[in-house]
Amino acid sequence: MESLDATGVAKILFALLVVSTIGALFMTGLSKFSDKINAFVSAVGRYFSALNVILIAAIIIQVVLRYVFGLGLVQLEELQWHLYAVNVIFGLAFCQAQNSHIRLDLIYDKMAQKNKDRVEIVGIIILLLPLIYVFFIHSIDFLWEAIRTNERSDSPVGLCCRWIPKGMIPVAFALFFLSATARLAKCFDSLKQIKKGV
Repeated sequence: MESLDATGVAKILFALLVVSTIGALFMTGLSKFSDKINAFVSAVGRYFSALNVILIAAIIIQVVLRYVFGLGLVQLEELQWHLYAVNVIFGLAFCQAQNSHIRLDLIYDKMAQKNKDRVEIVGIIILLLPLIYVFFIHSIDFLWEAIRTNERSDSPVGLCCRWIPKGMIPVAFALFFLSATARLAKCFDSLKQIKKGV
């Protein structure tokens, strides 16, 4: 029997995520499932948005050190990039949960709710979920390689433990998957309500 590589583990993790999400969906119903997932993802998003305070402090300290004292710290520059990255990837899931992501509003706003829901469903199933799958699967390889090699900065005085920000990628995309699934459930529930005439 062959040993499992990081991609195999990632596929198993993603399958478990999908199965548990489907199980939760059937146990709670569409609307309740969507509301619970969105509340959870929003709470995590608000938690990670607090990193912006650290990011702003790091930027201010770096600017003062560079322009007042003529010093620059590589560690602060790298910390800024890590914090930016974590904020952006967790922001994807947060925006999906809040339904505040960018879309072509000129066309979308003029559509009937039934058609909006259909466009959302097709977009999530055909575009978003496969994209999330690809990012999740490859992020596990990315993380595993960083842990295996004890990856650190190319700069001798840079940050170590590069696996920490890389470890946020699969977590963020798992949350993105949950928020996309919750949005999908919300759209199906909306179509069901429209069909009932509610």
